[in-house]
Amino acid sequence: MPQPPKASPPALGLWRTAALFEGAQPEAIAAIARVSRPVRFSAGQVLFHRGDAGDQVLALASGRIKLALLTAQGRELVLRHAEAGDFLGELAFLDGTPRSAMAVAVTPGEGVVLERRAFDQIDPGLRDSLIAAALRYVCQRLRETTDQLESIALYGLSGRLARFFLLTLRQLHGDEMPEAPRLRLSLTQGELAAVLGASRPKVNRALQELEDAGAVLREAGGTLVCDPAKLLSLADASGG
Repeated sequence: MPQPPKASPPALGLWRTAALFEGAQPEAIAAIARVSRPVRFSAGQVLFHRGDAGDQVLALASGRIKLALLTAQGRELVLRHAEAGDFLGELAFLDGTPRSAMAVAVTPGEGVVLERRAFDQIDPGLRDSLIAAALRYVCQRLRETTDQLESIALYGLSGRLARFFLLTLRQLHGDEMPEAPRLRLSLTQGELAAVLGASRPKVNRALQELEDAGAVLREAGGTLVCDPAKLLSLADASGG
């Protein structure tokens, strides 16, 4: 993993807000914060490869990291992007299996790492609280993965794009969605195309379709003004 910076990121704050351990006892969160170590990475740095030992989970304080797969033909399939407040490597960390994807830093950043051997030394009662929280998180991820597979299999590209925007907006606003929320994606159109499993020109055409339908309005600087109701309508209408 990357080398630690001179100044340690706020480990306690990062783990308190991490969905992986949401609902765990405060004492348990404090315990993992005490045994976490700070890390720093640079743009283009490979944090881990597919097949590496899954003995660490990383919580991000800053920067952006992409998780991707490489096909035998050298094509890259981007699974997701992790940004400040996110974490990665959690599934391999929990079940002890090798990494299922590679992680590459898109920008410089910092975070904190929790190693499995340090986690195993935490008081068993506190560790049980953390494991129970992690199981709830994994179940939620499984439901989200099912939704994502449904989108790929049953929906056209404009519908997949609409569903992607809605998912991102819900992550940002929860149940208190504004009438016209603004969305500024940190992904380029090429990166967005990789996430949706399409080419960049096709994603651009799908975005234009959403704009023509009044579901989004592109402002200067790349910000999108969204109409959640119209996005939802287009997402549902594009099923196969």
